[in-house]
Amino acid sequence: MKLIATAAVFASALLILSGCSGAQSDTDIEGTWGGPEGSSKPFLTFAEDGKISGFDGCNTLMGSWERTDSGVDFGQLASTRMACDGVDTWLSNGVEGTISGSTLTVLGEDGSTIGTLKRQDS
Repeated sequence: MKLIATAAVFASALLILSGCSGAQSDTDIEGTWGGPEGSSKPFLTFAEDGKISGFDGCNTLMGSWERTDSGVDFGQLASTRMACDGVDTWLSNGVEGTISGSTLTVLGEDGSTIGTLKRQDS
């Protein structure tokens, strides 16, 4: 009986420690999605302090974010207003996102998919 109790305590400790390992799960949001930064490709970077920054292919984006059960809600996004011919600035219209594996699906105000971003390797 003592061996079973010891094994149960050990298994519980392993489960608790594995949650602290730093491994990313489907619900981890912090980090950069899309990009890479400095390229002409859209990206969003979610900081631990709830701030968001990014680039839509033409304009710089900034704002806030909040974790939800299904992914993330974007606070109101502010952006620069440069005119860029032939660039689809879809990302600036995002209001929320869902995460599946390494893909962030960005949704518009009506809940429809407006684009996707892949998680950058850390």
